[in-house]
Amino acid sequence: MWNLKRTGKTFLGILLAASMLTACGQSAEKESTSVAAEKEEVRTISHAMGETEIKGTPLRVVTLFQGATDASLTLGVKPVGAVESWIEKPWYEYIRSQMDGVVNLGDENQPNLEMIAGLKPDLIIASKTRHEKISEQLSAIAPTVMTEEVHIWKDTLHLTAEALNKQEKEEAFLKEWDQKVAKFKKDAGEELQQKTVAIIDFRSDHARIVYSGFAALVLDELGIKRPENQKGEEWGVKLTTKESIPQMDADIIFDQTSMDRDDGRVDLRTSWMEHPLFKNLKAAQTNRIYLVNTAVWNNGSGPLAASLMLDDLYRYFNIQSSK
Repeated sequence: MWNLKRTGKTFLGILLAASMLTACGQSAEKESTSVAAEKEEVRTISHAMGETEIKGTPLRVVTLFQGATDASLTLGVKPVGAVESWIEKPWYEYIRSQMDGVVNLGDENQPNLEMIAGLKPDLIIASKTRHEKISEQLSAIAPTVMTEEVHIWKDTLHLTAEALNKQEKEEAFLKEWDQKVAKFKKDAGEELQQKTVAIIDFRSDHARIVYSGFAALVLDELGIKRPENQKGEEWGVKLTTKESIPQMDADIIFDQTSMDRDDGRVDLRTSWMEHPLFKNLKAAQTNRIYLVNTAVWNNGSGPLAASLMLDDLYRYFNIQSSK
């Protein structure tokens, strides 16, 4: 004979269990749907060549200029492919340990489109300065965003963070960067106020004084002064005769000549530095001409390079870092 009371309790228990399983299943389904929706969220990114729609958070990124590679690594994303470095090939030494397995896509000015397509990227980061003519071909391969220039590192970082959906990491980096800048200014004190700095660069047939560019942007943000004749909106000035050497005059000279290139620039540099006019420069008189790492000071043009440049300046200015 059935025990009705016990049977009723058993049936009630089964109903409750089924109800809980259904609720859990619905919750899991909602969570799964939420994650899927997040992955498929379409974001519209404005950039130098217009607007690009990007789905979710890209995982396979291709970087087509040096600053974009630097910025992507800063944000914790290793590219699946990148253009090779200008020197220290295939990758600059300061980022080389982070580039294992990255496919070399060739020259920054002429990246290999077939190789890019073969990587099946879900995002391409390029620059109008370098890649305007191939923008349609790149966009046909994958969603593509472009910076206006290659050396304005904060713009590169911002666009890269937007495209990669890594804005929180960008914010964290910039917060730390601002703290480092404030600390440097405090540590430098009077030394920073009293000294002027020049940035020079020897090429195969001329010397350059740099007015703007990556290194200049970092120096300006740090409050480091440059002589009045070495400022301007243009990139800088070419000096073709040794009689123009006095234009380089400053208390400190940072020389970003690439010493690894066998194109005559090293010989030209030696010739100019041996000239009496060069030896008469204030920086030469006080032995404050510094040959800097051009991969960091010029070519890298990204947040990691900016951080290393700041470290260099502590040494070159003879500044003790405070706690």
